[in-house]
Amino acid sequence: MRKRLFMIAGLVVGIGTFSIDAQQQLTLFARIVDGSGAPAATLEPADVKIMENDAEVKVVKIEPINWPLKVQVLVDNGIGLGNENLSSIRSGLKGLLDALPEGAEVTLVTTAPQARIVVKPTTDRMAQLKGVDLITPDSGTGRFVESLNEAMQRVEKDKTDFFSVIICAATTTGDTNNLENVYKQLMKRLEQRPTTVHVALFSRSTSASVGAGAVQTEVGMAVTQFVRGRFESINSGTRLATLLPEFGAQVAKSQLAQGHQFRITVARPGSGNVGKISMSTKSGLNATALSMDGRIP
Repeated sequence: MRKRLFMIAGLVVGIGTFSIDAQQQLTLFARIVDGSGAPAATLEPADVKIMENDAEVKVVKIEPINWPLKVQVLVDNGIGLGNENLSSIRSGLKGLLDALPEGAEVTLVTTAPQARIVVKPTTDRMAQLKGVDLITPDSGTGRFVESLNEAMQRVEKDKTDFFSVIICAATTTGDTNNLENVYKQLMKRLEQRPTTVHVALFSRSTSASVGAGAVQTEVGMAVTQFVRGRFESINSGTRLATLLPEFGAQVAKSQLAQGHQFRITVARPGSGNVGKISMSTKSGLNATALSMDGRIP
């Protein structure tokens, strides 16, 4: 797994050697703040010094970025949720939407018996909230892994610059078929188009059995660890009403940090694997994050 976020120590940000197919030019994303902690308004090449191992690399270009946030919310509305938890999931989803920053684009998808878009991508908060009331119970089972893979396909098709987040309100019912190929596709897509994924995995105690939810648990944990997201396993339906708003607040906090960064293009002395990258800033500025994809989960 590629390491994307560099370790921070004072004004210097660095990481150990890692293997990617690197070209002579390398793109980095940096969050720079001033002495008051506010995002820096401007940044010039002379304001930063980038090192690869012990050699300084030339800063070719610095561009401010303020990418929009696009969130996909996947909801298991099948028998794993149960009619008795419908009000909790609706309450949790509305709290999640209220916690997201203004202007966030949201797509709402139910996953039982298959992925179905309930609310198409929109920044209209009222339309998003109305969509929550359209979620109804289904007698089928949710398709957690397949729906997550389809969500990443939608991310792939969007060629614009944005920060992508997927929030899954999943259950331990369903996904019993051989999904190895789907899982491999999913992980490949996450590698190629980095996306932050948060998963709330609900298990109904009345239907619990040995081995139930093994696939969902394994995939959910693997995916969230890979992208540095959050994974929560719960067995109380009422917890959905409070957990999902927590996810929304976490996404809003992340967007506040990652929404104002600088894209820095540097010229490396040669091709090959990228070595230890470090960055220092001039007095009065501080680097709080440096990555290769701009995400600050």
